[in-house]
Amino acid sequence: MIQVEYVYWLVGAFLLVAAGMNARERHWPKAAFWLVLSSAFLLGDFVQLATAEGLRWPAQAMGLGVIALGVLAARGSLQTRASSEERHRETPAPVGNRLFAPALAIPLATLALVLVAPYLRWGDTPLLDGSHLTLVSLGLACVIALAYAQRTTRSNLSQSLAQGRRLLDTVGCVALLPMLLATLGSVFAATGVGDAIAAIVGAVIPTDSRTACLAAFALGMVLFTVIMGNAFAAFPVMMAGIGLPLLVLQHGAQPAVLGAIGMLTGYCGTLLTPMAANFNIVPAVLLELRDQYGVIRAQVPTALALLAVNFLLMGWLAFR
Repeated sequence: MIQVEYVYWLVGAFLLVAAGMNARERHWPKAAFWLVLSSAFLLGDFVQLATAEGLRWPAQAMGLGVIALGVLAARGSLQTRASSEERHRETPAPVGNRLFAPALAIPLATLALVLVAPYLRWGDTPLLDGSHLTLVSLGLACVIALAYAQRTTRSNLSQSLAQGRRLLDTVGCVALLPMLLATLGSVFAATGVGDAIAAIVGAVIPTDSRTACLAAFALGMVLFTVIMGNAFAAFPVMMAGIGLPLLVLQHGAQPAVLGAIGMLTGYCGTLLTPMAANFNIVPAVLLELRDQYGVIRAQVPTALALLAVNFLLMGWLAFR
């Protein structure tokens, strides 16, 4: 069975290669950063097993590694920017719009693998780990896209690793932000932020008004997404504070509809915040835009229009 741990090991191996390439070029801060990060992917299972058996030092060492990542990122020497001449020199013959095909292959292959996974079996054993099917499919899709990209550009694996390392160095520590933000919502929910929001909302708005509660939920999703940079981080907080107690239990909203459109409402905040660095800041860095917030400025009309439409859809569909 192809398990999700294999995907983590693959990511860790690539980070280890990036660390080695930087060490060979004497870029010591970047080498140290990717080396420490690779250990989290490669040794995560060992740390969990050791903690379960009462052995504390592996988790403590990993905690020190996280602190080291923060120190290295704070130095501001992780990001590099290749010149346009260097990128042109490293790029093979132009391939035109075919260059987009490998990128599109990732979501298409992921969807295809998820759909055919029940039929992929070796005897009685499924080939893909069903408990983490989407992540395993995404990892395999990236491998498929890599092979397709090499064929499209007529490059080899060493060139792919070198270009991947260059892209990783260009993004720098911002590459960690999606992973960090993905855990933030669970941390906030576990520490009772949702209950605090419910108390604040109950004191500020008339909770017997369905429209007022719906507006608080929609605007709260946008606001928390702007703060935390990720709708997945905002969703558990707002659902625990407003969605479930007020809209579902008190006003009878349909949970599936409220959750689906509520998440889409949170994405309006994603379009408006630099905290969603993988969407809004990284493209500006890679495209070398003069205005680092140019992507956000271009997305403001779309975000506001989508927010208005989502609010109307929730009011119409969630209470039918």
